[in-house]
Amino acid sequence: MNGDIFRAIELLENDWYGRRILVIGDVMLDKYIHGTVERISPEAPVPVVCCSHATHSPGGAANVAMNIARLGAKATIIGFVGEDEDANALDSALAAAGVTSAVLSLPGFPTTSKLRILSGNQQMLRIDCEKAGARPQVAYEQLIQQAREVIPTCSAVVLSDYAKGVLSDLVCAVLIKDARTLGIPVLVDPKSPTFEKYRNATTICPNLKELSLAAHDSGEDFEKLLDICERFVEEYGLDFLTVTLAEKGMAVIRKGERKCAPAAARQVFDVSGAGDTVIATLALCLACGLEIEAAMDLANVAAGIVVGKVGTAPIERSELIGVLSADIGLHASDKIITIDQLRARVAAWRGAGQRIVFTNGCFDLIHMGHIRLLERAHQQGDKLIVAINGDDTTRRIKGPCRPVVGERERGRVLAALTDVDAVVIFNESTPLELIRALRPDVLVKGDDYAESEVVGASEIRSWGGRVCLVPIVEGFSTSGLIAEAVRLGGS
Repeated sequence: MNGDIFRAIELLENDWYGRRILVIGDVMLDKYIHGTVERISPEAPVPVVCCSHATHSPGGAANVAMNIARLGAKATIIGFVGEDEDANALDSALAAAGVTSAVLSLPGFPTTSKLRILSGNQQMLRIDCEKAGARPQVAYEQLIQQAREVIPTCSAVVLSDYAKGVLSDLVCAVLIKDARTLGIPVLVDPKSPTFEKYRNATTICPNLKELSLAAHDSGEDFEKLLDICERFVEEYGLDFLTVTLAEKGMAVIRKGERKCAPAAARQVFDVSGAGDTVIATLALCLACGLEIEAAMDLANVAAGIVVGKVGTAPIERSELIGVLSADIGLHASDKIITIDQLRARVAAWRGAGQRIVFTNGCFDLIHMGHIRLLERAHQQGDKLIVAINGDDTTRRIKGPCRPVVGERERGRVLAALTDVDAVVIFNESTPLELIRALRPDVLVKGDDYAESEVVGASEIRSWGGRVCLVPIVEGFSTSGLIAEAVRLGGS
């Protein structure tokens, strides 16, 4: 991965610094009937699906907004819906996810929906309910006005085009110009057979089929297709072109420069919504000033996660952090994190089925006793969190001459140990609030404590965790080391 991937991890763990992304396009409701097939119909040679349950989720442009919200940022969605039950279901789902909906209801037009009938993970049939084509002129005027009011408050704009009639030539031209004039990046997920109406966007993000259609090329000659991409960058006034290439991964093409990243999928169940995840991730990265090459790496990983799910399902921030956690652990400085960042990592670790171990202390002048404690603590699970007292609380506990080593330096030494996966500094009298927030599986202290004396012991037992008291190493203590140093200094 590009070296800037650690900047991307920082953005992920800090809720993308509160960025707001505006998504404009064809909103839909994805509906699913889940069941099993056990026989063929006697009426016709078709399978009979025995329904077990039904679900629904936002789709199309609305799924882009859902991905943005689940990644920890703020999303506003603008588009058209009908005056029907599907519109109500869509509105409820968006509100529950924290997406701000500014969709316009149009009489005479249904809410675009796709009903998929599934047997297990196999899609048996899809039924689309839609009315494509142009909407009344007044509807476009209202949409443009609504978008123009929101654009100045946003960090990026996504045009999510599913060719259902929302993104007319005029809508694209006006909104691209407005955003670019304000220095706001514009990303386009295209469905038009030509890229002309997306002129002057920051980037267009086609898949291989969409690119081949716009290029009037079969796509069989990959290098020739990339040459056409370079021409498109110049012809349409783009900063770069970002192409998803199925099993080939992704590519970013600038004038005279191209970079490809291999696909990151582990197992493919359903590609529905993968493009939505890609453009949502790219938009958030560009909104925060991340270079497109690092953004592509992150989007590629995100796409690899969602194609492993069934149906249109947005990426979860914890899932993305979890996949990247191996990279996080390579650098000690990246282990010293805030409580908010730690919550995200714990969610990712727990989502991967890993057991979380927690211990705490001042850890001033780290000695053999500390090392043995940490080694044994790490053996109790998969990920070890060490919470250290800040300088102020250490003085309150140990006296005005302590700590000998400052909190940042103590944290850095601990983070350099392979047994330690995360270090967090706290300034409360006890780590109780940290323990309640993180809900570790195992709480470790030295056996110089009785279990009844361990802060958080009753809480951790309440959610099924346990307390582990490990033997201390006699003859090693920070106070003893300081006393010996004073003795030697005075002799």
